Amino acid sequence: MDKTNRLLILAAGGLVLNEKGEVLFMFRKGKWDLPKGKLDPGETMEACALREVMEETGIVQVALKDFLLITEHLYTERGNRILKKSHWYLMEADSHQRLIPQAEEEISELRWLAPADFNIVLANTYPSIVEVLVAGGLI
Repeated sequence: MDKTNRLLILAAGGLVLNEKGEVLFMFRKGKWDLPKGKLDPGETMEACALREVMEETGIVQVALKDFLLITEHLYTERGNRILKKSHWYLMEADSHQRLIPQAEEEISELRWLAPADFNIVLANTYPSIVEVLVAGGLI
């Protein structure tokens, strides 16, 4: 718990670019998102980001490049106020890898999108995802 009686969750994820400059987006729970997830005990943020990207997208070869930023957002789950701090990293992966959406995370679609096509994402995403795209110099 933090000092305001909120549960603090640490997470990490990736802004994954391919050789064409496209970004790997996922459609989960009715919104466009980027792969990320909760930090496991004893895990580094970098390892968490790589693991979550691989688990949620099915790609097996991904390279971590640079730290981008930390985003924060508040939400309520089962009556608890939760502050989630997500550490974001720039990553690179080959677009020819097979994409496998992680069904148990309710990911229904994975798609590589060029910045010119981000309008589909920007019309239906979270403010923190926009922050990541800005930090990555993509919008």
